[in-house]
Amino acid sequence: MASALYSRASSIVSSPAIRRRLPLVGAFCMLSLGLTNLCPTISSSFKTGCAQSFPLLRSKFSNQANSVSTIKMEGSSNTVPSIVVYVTVPNKEAGKKLAESIVKEKLAACVNRVPGIESVYEWNGEVQTDSEELLIIKTRQSLLEALTEHVKANHEYDVPEVIALPITGGSQEYLEWLKNSTRGE
Repeated sequence: MASALYSRASSIVSSPAIRRRLPLVGAFCMLSLGLTNLCPTISSSFKTGCAQSFPLLRSKFSNQANSVSTIKMEGSSNTVPSIVVYVTVPNKEAGKKLAESIVKEKLAACVNRVPGIESVYEWNGEVQTDSEELLIIKTRQSLLEALTEHVKANHEYDVPEVIALPITGGSQEYLEWLKNSTRGE
């Protein structure tokens, strides 16, 4: 039965109308949510999520959540409220210099440098397109103001990007390491 439903679902997803509108991320969302939530033409008996319906997915992913110690941020005294901060820089050298200064000052536990991004934005009334590098910074929420000031003081842009997103949970060990690798404020 699962193979028949998979074949039917595959033919719906592979139709030109859906394929043109469905980016790769959308395909993963369909797998995560179950096809019945997004495609009402699929049989009502296909009510389980894809990982439950397809044995290969179920066997590969069903036990992963249990093998890693995860927590919600408010659930442990060994962690602190933490954030991920995005900062763009104009080139590799600027990214390396800023990332190293942030970690050296203990304003973040880790900075990932992602080269080769292209930013499209409006500046002074004109649309601009620039090659940049993205810094993904993991730090304490309490250090956001100090981190922002550090970025402003050490960045060549007039208005550097500093955008913070909350970390709502994750690996207990990683979040403890993040806490211990940053200065307390």
